[in-house]
Order: sequence, then C-alpha cells, then structure tokens
Amino acid sequence: MTWTSVATSEEFNATDRKYCELSEDLQIALFKHDDGKFYAVEAWCSHQKVSLVNGDLEDYELMCPLHGACFDLRTGKHLCLPAVKPIRSFPVKEEEGQIWIDVS
Repeated sequence: MTWTSVATSEEFNATDRKYCELSEDLQIALFKHDDGKFYAVEAWCSHQKVSLVNGDLEDYELMCPLHGACFDLRTGKHLCLPAVKPIRSFPVKEEEGQIWIDVS
C-alpha cells in the first residue's frame, strides 16, 4: 500500500469535503460523511470530466452537478445514467489527526 497524507481532521471542522490534487494525473475528492468516516473518490465524473467535489451528497450517493450522474461514495460504483462507468475509490485511514489515502 502507498499511503499519502492529504489533510488533517481539523480541516473538516467547517466543511465536509476537500479537493486534493496529488499529481497532474490524480485528483481526489475527500469527504467526511455523517457516519463520521472519511471517503475518497476520483474527483472527476466518468461521464464528462466535471468536478464532483461540489456535487450533492445524500446518504452515500454523490451526484454530479452537471448532468446528475450518481456514484456510491463508498465504492465509486455508478448508480444511474448518464454515467456508465464507475469512478475510482480509495481506502482512507485517520491516525492522530492526519487523513491518509492509499493511492496504490
């Protein structure tokens, strides 16, 4: 596993999400869910390259703000059209106030 530190838990005192640019090819949307856990998914919709960071989140369903494609925040699975492909999801862990994502 390749764990990368991407945020601190304190950053989520005023918001439930954060955009994390790890490289030119890898951008992640990190969310703190109402269940208290952190979830990380690819930042871009698989239908059209639109940022999911500001998409509506209801339960575990993340909606693309452009055309309404929905994805499971826990797995990245596409849940409805127009998306026909999933987005990548990443394991997340929190240790001593640091949030880590496995990008391997």
